[in-house]
Amino acid sequence: MTAVATRQPGDTRSTSGRWHAISPLLVAGLAAGAAVLVWAVFLRTGAGQSLDSAAMRGGDVRHERVTEVLSRTLNATQLAALAAVCLLAAGVGVLRRRFDLSIGAALLVITANVAVQQLKARLDRPDLDGFAMPNSFPSGHTAAAASVAFVLIMVFPRAVRGAVGLLGAAYVAIVAVATVWAEWHRPSDTVAALLIVLACGSLIMWVVRLRRSGPRPSIAPARVATLPLALVGAVSTAAFLFGLATVAVSERVLPDLVSGRFTFLTGVAGIVSAVAGTFHLWVRLTAGDPLPEQGGNNR
Repeated sequence: MTAVATRQPGDTRSTSGRWHAISPLLVAGLAAGAAVLVWAVFLRTGAGQSLDSAAMRGGDVRHERVTEVLSRTLNATQLAALAAVCLLAAGVGVLRRRFDLSIGAALLVITANVAVQQLKARLDRPDLDGFAMPNSFPSGHTAAAASVAFVLIMVFPRAVRGAVGLLGAAYVAIVAVATVWAEWHRPSDTVAALLIVLACGSLIMWVVRLRRSGPRPSIAPARVATLPLALVGAVSTAAFLFGLATVAVSERVLPDLVSGRFTFLTGVAGIVSAVAGTFHLWVRLTAGDPLPEQGGNNR
């Protein structure tokens, strides 16, 4: 009886430990598959292209000065943030004696942004909707913003990761929506960029977990981030699905049922849903380090 009683908890810990080790790999695969699905629907079908372009044009930006200021702000944020965050991540990792996180953060920024730029340069967008705009899939600005936020969540201690996660999600949502409003990108461009960053980050987190594997999984992620992100994700997903169904009915049955602004807001709801979902998963994954008594210097 004693042998059986001691073996059962061990078996539970072993199962939890295996799940703990492979879950980032599963998230990476799901994120990559979702990015491919977004590409297949919104770049390779006429209906997807029409909806995507209509959502972008529905923002109706007509003020050249506003667009110019927005463009300069986003460009400056992209270039400055990438360099600053790499230095900040390295510094925080050194202070915490977590060189694996410093290296992982740098790799996340590099791999995610290189992957997005290469895909944008190589992917073809056939003109199926009659809107002659070159390929913008996926969004480099959104990828830069998301990678900045992801590495900050990754390298900071658990005590502040929840707050950093919420601030990062808000920042990325604003940047992603702004690029669509300025007609730089379609909504699918931003969603795909988020998924690619999540896939790259999950692969890196998988390697980190393999290196620092312990007999027990980590503590639960901070609810200060996961609960609001789950709530926002649920509401925005419902709004997106309702808007998508309404736009589809308008296209087929009642052409004047919805306005361009409504289609734009539907795209915004889809972007917010993607931001909430990817950040929710990332906050959970970055809570995946072993506990201090098992993983050594884990502050």
